[in-house]
Amino acid sequence: MRIPLIAAAASIGFVALPAQAQHAGNAFLAAYDTNHDGKLPRAEYDAARAGRFAATDADKDGGISEAEYVGEFTARLDAQLAASADSAEKKAEERTRQIRQTHVRFGVLDTDKDGRISRAEYDAIAAKSFAEQDADKDGVITAADVAATAAARAN
Repeated sequence: MRIPLIAAAASIGFVALPAQAQHAGNAFLAAYDTNHDGKLPRAEYDAARAGRFAATDADKDGGISEAEYVGEFTARLDAQLAASADSAEKKAEERTRQIRQTHVRFGVLDTDKDGRISRAEYDAIAAKSFAEQDADKDGVITAADVAATAAARAN
């Protein structure tokens, strides 16, 4: 059960432990529900993912290098940490841990090991992640799906 969890988390920028699965699912929903209606249909998810791919592919060569991947994540992480009430020491520890994990995620996502994430590799993990979160398989992720997925992972 941990391999699908890691694969899903890799596509969105964090790794959730089973006890944190519902939080991870809520973060997934929040990250991609661009119209904030509490529903994430596949088309909305795909559009958000396409936008994130384009934004991450800084040199616009059609692939994401490790530097681009880590750079995009670092910018989001730094914004989150700046808003955190944690101590400077805790923030530094968290940043180090998350950046280290980002390099690991890149290695997982780069399935052909050519040093870049192609659009096909990016889309493949997105499809798997969406399917994993869509507990009732109706093509729309909701809070109910998040809760059901978290419950299934906890078992």
